[in-house]
Amino acid sequence: MAQLPPGGPCAFVIFGASGDLTMRLLIPALYHLKRANLLPEEFALVGVSRKEESDEQFRDRLGKSLRELSKDIIEESDWKWLAERMYYMAGSTDDPATYQRLKALLQKTDADHHTGGNYLFYMAVPSAEFSTIAQQLGAARLGEEANGQWRRVVVEKPFGTDLDSAKALNRVLLGVFAETQIYRIDHYLGKETVQNIMVLRFGNGLFEPIWNRHHIDHVEITVAEALGVEARGQYYDATGALRDMVPNHIFQLLTLTAMEPPTCFEANATRNEKGKVLDAIRNFSHQTAYENVVRAQYGRGTIQGRDFPAYRKEPNVDPNSVTETYVAMKLTVDNWRWAGVPFYLRTGKALATKRSEIVIQFKQAPLTLFQGTPVECLTSNDLALNIQPEEGVSLRFGAKVPGPAMRIGDVEMRFNYGDYFHVAPNNGYETLLYDCMMGDASLFQRADTIEAGWGIIQPVLDFWAEERVNALPQYPAGSEGPAEADALIERDGRKWRPVAPRAGRA
Repeated sequence: MAQLPPGGPCAFVIFGASGDLTMRLLIPALYHLKRANLLPEEFALVGVSRKEESDEQFRDRLGKSLRELSKDIIEESDWKWLAERMYYMAGSTDDPATYQRLKALLQKTDADHHTGGNYLFYMAVPSAEFSTIAQQLGAARLGEEANGQWRRVVVEKPFGTDLDSAKALNRVLLGVFAETQIYRIDHYLGKETVQNIMVLRFGNGLFEPIWNRHHIDHVEITVAEALGVEARGQYYDATGALRDMVPNHIFQLLTLTAMEPPTCFEANATRNEKGKVLDAIRNFSHQTAYENVVRAQYGRGTIQGRDFPAYRKEPNVDPNSVTETYVAMKLTVDNWRWAGVPFYLRTGKALATKRSEIVIQFKQAPLTLFQGTPVECLTSNDLALNIQPEEGVSLRFGAKVPGPAMRIGDVEMRFNYGDYFHVAPNNGYETLLYDCMMGDASLFQRADTIEAGWGIIQPVLDFWAEERVNALPQYPAGSEGPAEADALIERDGRKWRPVAPRAGRA
């Protein structure tokens, strides 16, 4: 396998360098890129945060964190290489003086590390600061590209809280940066299984001809979490499961599953096809939002032997909260490929286990041949794309049970990335940060798809705001979810694949 080239010379600036995202995800990802020889020799990292800290304190703190979090032994020479290129400056993101000092520090990294005036700005801060940072970068002229130098900005989720706020944030960003400079990141798209969806679909003659309404009965997309809101009660109570997961993570999985083949793997070709899927999703009315969307909250329960309080009893949560911790919905994609094929989406906190997967449920074969035998029904064939905690693919089909009678049992073929390729799954940020440095925006969202995603769920948010309920349906922490979600899919004669499969099942 050919070795990928390292990224080009650049300085990587992290706003929010003292935060959890930097410590747990960004620094380990950069370290792994160095281990894989994918960082350029001409590289520097600049951390910006309000906390007063020296360069040495910054390096020591992140080095200690990396050693504590890593499952492998840290190669000290690689960490030393990275630490020597790390700098820190304290400053407020709304203070123009911060950006003047940042400009001076970046000029120093250009001189000392030959970073060439190429800057990658990463907003690892609360979303309320995104617009401020963009405007201040613009005022300091740090977003301007000239003489072959590039400037790029990475924006974390949540990208807005509704359609209007997403449009407003896009206006601010596009007032400073060109669309080609903006990288709206979703770490799910860095997962190997997610990237493998297009290879599986379009690179295999086994699957490509049957990926349509003629052969597929329905599609399920599940993002289940075993954790509650933990210490994020204040943030989560103002957000909820729908805003937090659906217009970003889940819609990205949906569009990769449903899109038409792009003409090539160039960024805009791929994103154009994703946008067409979102445009084809049938709009919700108040009536269809009532019929096809379920929301609920977790109640008291037990997960893996640990007692969980009800959501309303969590710290920093309103005791009368009607914020949903679970949402399930039925969508239809009104185009030629998917007409009549329902997409069932669900996500929730404090469920039986952590699990993210896409399940393609194929139509059953005719039973005619088996009339007069003990076979009462045929097994359902499904293809499960497992995203986390394990990354892989499983295919379920029917086989004859040994013995004199004609009986059919489920058989499952499984492929696991770790077992087959002998590599540990990464956190997804390695791929995405490398792509940012290389200028490849294929795995990042564009302004129009961000707004299209919010446009789909905005009628649901509006309906909920008008409905004004005093309480939501409850599901016990550690369960499969609310009974209302089961009713949503069972009224169509279907069932959810279990969040916590029985032993022996993927």
